[in-house]
Amino acid sequence: MRVRLAAAVIALMVAAGCGLAGGSDEDVAAPAPVAATPSDVPTSTELLEEPTEEPVEEPSPTPSKKKATKKPKPSPTGPTNNFQAPACADYEGKEVSKAKAKAALNTAAGRTYWPQKAPELKVPADLVRAVAWHESGWTSNIVNCDGGFGLMQVMPDTEDFINTRFEKAYNSRDYKQNATLGANYLAWLTKWFGEHHFKEKYDLSTSKCKSDSSLCLLNMVIAGYNMGHVAVDEAYANGELANPEYVANIRANMRSCFCDQY
Repeated sequence: MRVRLAAAVIALMVAAGCGLAGGSDEDVAAPAPVAATPSDVPTSTELLEEPTEEPVEEPSPTPSKKKATKKPKPSPTGPTNNFQAPACADYEGKEVSKAKAKAALNTAAGRTYWPQKAPELKVPADLVRAVAWHESGWTSNIVNCDGGFGLMQVMPDTEDFINTRFEKAYNSRDYKQNATLGANYLAWLTKWFGEHHFKEKYDLSTSKCKSDSSLCLLNMVIAGYNMGHVAVDEAYANGELANPEYVANIRANMRSCFCDQY
């Protein structure tokens, strides 16, 4: 029975024109093209799953000898090291160099503002420089949105107050006098808080402060430069430091400032 079936199958294959082992390629009829059905079209998932050819790794180039270059000194880090002027800021006149700005700030810090009543009162130069950097980035000709001008961002009312109180005629548009106005205001704040809260002690040393947020004289003077003495007095009465964020920024710049590179 099996022999008869095999013979029948072979006969059918010959009749259909199918090639057998040992036949030539010419005897094999080419299959007719079959129209692709939706099931024959590969899906997007199948396409994604096809193996991709891995990139051939290029040989590493032989390192060439280069002249040794001096590595740039890392910039100090801190909350306010990279000063960015507000979008609404404007500029008036020509800006002086950072070196000249620094010299003016140091000179202003070296003055004695209370030669009669508190000759021992000194405004630290690092405090003046740190405040100026936070306020203006040592930009001598910047006019801020609120009207503050120059290195120390002296407000018109502050300029009038210092000139009246000390019988001066400082002009905030002059960068040297602007630095003096700002340092003089810091000296006045030191005298005020020292008399009212620290028994006429005027030491602005950081060693007198347990932290950046403590109610020490230095922190209160910094807060006063930003908010005025009235707001600082009110916060002190409640056992609080006015504007601790501003104080922390200035204290950080006193420790390490981008401006130290100049």
